[in-house]
Amino acid sequence: MSDDHRLGGTPQKPSTSVGKGPEGEVDGHTETGVNNDTQKRRSSGENGSNHGRPHKRLHTGVFIIGVCGGTASGKTTVCDTIMQRLHDSCVVMLHQDSFYRGLTETERANVAKFNFDHPDAFDTPLLLETLKRLRAGQQVEVPTYDFSRHARSDEVRLTGPADVVVIEGILVLAMEEVREMCNMKIYVDTDDDVRLARRIQRDVACRGRDVAGVLKQYTEFVKPMFEQFVAPSRRYADVIIPWGNVINLVAIDLIVEHIRTKLQQPDLKRIYPNLEVVPSNYQIRGMHTIIRDKTTSKEDFVFYADRLNRLVVEAGLGYLPFTETSVTTPTGATYNGVSFARRLCGVSIIRSGEAMEAALRACCKGIKIGKILVHRHVDNNEVIYEKLPADIADRHVLLLDPLLSTGATAVKAIKTLKDRGVPEDRILFLTIIAAPEGIHRVCGTYPAVRLLTSEIDDCVDPKENFALVPGAGNYGNRYFCE
Repeated sequence: MSDDHRLGGTPQKPSTSVGKGPEGEVDGHTETGVNNDTQKRRSSGENGSNHGRPHKRLHTGVFIIGVCGGTASGKTTVCDTIMQRLHDSCVVMLHQDSFYRGLTETERANVAKFNFDHPDAFDTPLLLETLKRLRAGQQVEVPTYDFSRHARSDEVRLTGPADVVVIEGILVLAMEEVREMCNMKIYVDTDDDVRLARRIQRDVACRGRDVAGVLKQYTEFVKPMFEQFVAPSRRYADVIIPWGNVINLVAIDLIVEHIRTKLQQPDLKRIYPNLEVVPSNYQIRGMHTIIRDKTTSKEDFVFYADRLNRLVVEAGLGYLPFTETSVTTPTGATYNGVSFARRLCGVSIIRSGEAMEAALRACCKGIKIGKILVHRHVDNNEVIYEKLPADIADRHVLLLDPLLSTGATAVKAIKTLKDRGVPEDRILFLTIIAAPEGIHRVCGTYPAVRLLTSEIDDCVDPKENFALVPGAGNYGNRYFCE
């Protein structure tokens, strides 16, 4: 942060987006903070994308990126470059400096000693509420902070909804609650001497400060807070971008491509990296259409259910470990390939899960299959029967259940496997149709368990015995009885 807070200097105009505060950069980086008159002239509908031009959202769900780094590290330049390359998506940029809390009378009277680089200087609940509303696809009011009065202005700006939300600030990754809301966390790593040189150049050239004053503020506030909060937060980053006087376009392009890939995925996949969805095509949609049709005969239901079961099992096997190996072909040539994982077993959740056993046996010759029966209660689920291989703790387990609704049964079955010594990361849960409620429960409770499904339904209906909607009816009855 800058000493605009302490000396009451006039903040300068930012280069882009919503609510940039006194933190700024030079040499291709953002200049200093926000001029209040400039803010008032901005359109209340500015959403931060395309430099204020309205932009229609192209995706459902929101991808939140947190960008952190020391003062004058290049955070804003990173954010601006990402936004420019995501021109085909609606992007909103927020600055942590917009969420300073107003100072009390006592703090204002001694503002030169107030630490604006400490997490306590921010209105964290308001920042979290703003991010939550943007994540829910809502429009929000972004506060304007008056750095001359050290209080929040009456002026607010409307922004959102958006496909991508970028929140930048020196303490974004240091604040746990903010950090946990980010789908991607970026740390801009710039040499300390380079950052100090930029700050001196900026404050002397743009704010009329002297070098001694800049160094005094840096040593008393900026550097200690960097060492206490900012630098340690880099361990939480998904991506650390080395940054100097030249823009690291390779890193930016990799990040942008990753974001575009995420935007094309189902919303839940962006939240849970342990969720896998089989890529859809007309064959899969056609088979789902048949098994979901209430007029489909049992013969046709079993036929197309078996095809889907086989497809999901084959896809699941692709996530198991393998070893590289070489073989000699009939022509005498060498083929470099892989060997399938060994020591596998299947576990079906009785009884619908038993419908997937044939597909597993067809893919894995001689595989051992265990069974778990969970009795469903309104308030609690109870395992009343289990028959599992004695050495299951040493095996990779494919847990089978074609429909995942609330996830209560699946969580109970996974707990049973863990109690038998199966490591969480050796459990692969296979299902044909999953509800968001079940995905949240399984993936959230067991983040190391990989869940694979072929389609995600809308919801479960508590009025219809927690059936999937649109669903496929009672899978076990339709497969075994009707």
